[in-house]
Amino acid sequence: MSCYRPVQRVQHGFAAIAAIFLIVVLAALGGFMLTFSNAQQLTAVQDMHGSRAYWAARAGLEWGIGAVGALPYSTAICPTSPTELTVDTFKVVVTCSLRVYNEIGSDKKIFTFLSVASFPSSDVGQIGYVERSLSASIERPWQGDPAY
Repeated sequence: MSCYRPVQRVQHGFAAIAAIFLIVVLAALGGFMLTFSNAQQLTAVQDMHGSRAYWAARAGLEWGIGAVGALPYSTAICPTSPTELTVDTFKVVVTCSLRVYNEIGSDKKIFTFLSVASFPSSDVGQIGYVERSLSASIERPWQGDPAY
């Protein structure tokens, strides 16, 4: 009688393969979450800069309107156009155009302003670049006009 015992093969290593697979999946998930977090942060900063650029452009409009409104009608002209201002690290360019109309015998001066605020001031097309523009028109009637 022969004692024959079949040789049992012990299988080792399956747990190691599963652990490596799990580590790779978790690393990929962590990388995705990091990228997503960075994109969210950049979007939030862009939104904040966009709001600040709007208010800087608005300040440029107010400056232009104030410059024209402070002058008497006879000398009311556009400020030097374009005028560059700096408002809280934003470059603001204000342009003005003047049209004079005669309406039933009285002159009306129409001033049109365009204010463009940008940050950073020279990196158009780069990540983080923000630009906002606003325009406004005002009328300066002749001071002898009964409606004035």
